[in-house]
Amino acid sequence: MQKEWEFDSLDQQKAVFGAQDQWVNMIEKAFHVEIGLRDGLMEIRGENADRVLAGCVIDSLMQLYNRGETIRDEMVSRLIEDAENGSLDQTFAAMDSVVTMNYKGLPIKCKTPGQQNYVKMLREKTVTICIGPAGTGKTYLAVAQAAQELKDGTIERIIMSRPAIEAGEERLGFLPGDLAQKVDPYLRPLYDALNDVFGPERADKLREKGIVEVAPLAYMRGRTLNHARIIIDEGQNASLSTLKMALTRLGEESRMVLTGDVTQIDLPRKSDSGLEKAAAILSRVEGLGVFRLTNRDVVRNKIVKDIVRAFEKADEEKERKHYYTNRRPSGERFHSQAGQAPKGEA
Repeated sequence: MQKEWEFDSLDQQKAVFGAQDQWVNMIEKAFHVEIGLRDGLMEIRGENADRVLAGCVIDSLMQLYNRGETIRDEMVSRLIEDAENGSLDQTFAAMDSVVTMNYKGLPIKCKTPGQQNYVKMLREKTVTICIGPAGTGKTYLAVAQAAQELKDGTIERIIMSRPAIEAGEERLGFLPGDLAQKVDPYLRPLYDALNDVFGPERADKLREKGIVEVAPLAYMRGRTLNHARIIIDEGQNASLSTLKMALTRLGEESRMVLTGDVTQIDLPRKSDSGLEKAAAILSRVEGLGVFRLTNRDVVRNKIVKDIVRAFEKADEEKERKHYYTNRRPSGERFHSQAGQAPKGEA
């Protein structure tokens, strides 16, 4: 690994260092190195192994700048983490994987190896079940892939649906307006994804023409959906029987993706959720794939990944305490008082 780096331009140097040396400070802190400039050259000082990892991240940032990428906080954090885990090459390759172009002519790309494999499954399988935490791009990438399929002519329409379930303990009561206006708030996340990929104006026109349809999951009953990409979002908030109904709507030349986050079940009883049950039942069905994204695939603000990890750690600790509290070692006798056997035993 080289000891010095020469920048092609002042703009490249600024992009790699970040505003007020923000990115360089993150790298220094992560790998316990010192990074400085001398005579226009950047130098990394520290233990050899740490210097190598820091240099890999610097090289990646320079390449991303040369590819026209806008370097952000979560991107630098991901590169640092993947350098530590030895998966930087896979991440960098994934970040070059284009799903489609958005309405501004900019590429929508995968950002993690997990996302890249998820999109690969969307392209290869008739039905994909994707389970993962918030911020991993489950729905967004499904919409992007559907947009590309629409452009390619492999489908004629996109149908997006989710259960009309209130979040957590919120109870909104009666909403004003006609039926469409009542359910629209529940479908807003789907509209947001459509607008981001197609642009608000084109998304509206596609909905007016019926090429894109957004509807509550209950509206799927009794239909046969041909030549379509069907996206069922928030699957954790549907029962097994409801998911069976949705999955069996699949018609000729259609594909479906069912997404959900089993850590955010809003049903009155979490045990009523059918997502994990459906994944277990259908895992061996030919043409159907089950894919799991993890907190390593979170691509929102860096703090979202930290929040997901904190909740996962809390859940693991809760399960561990529950296990030891209810554990009863095999063959062990319990006595009401030390040295006193239970009644009926000598």
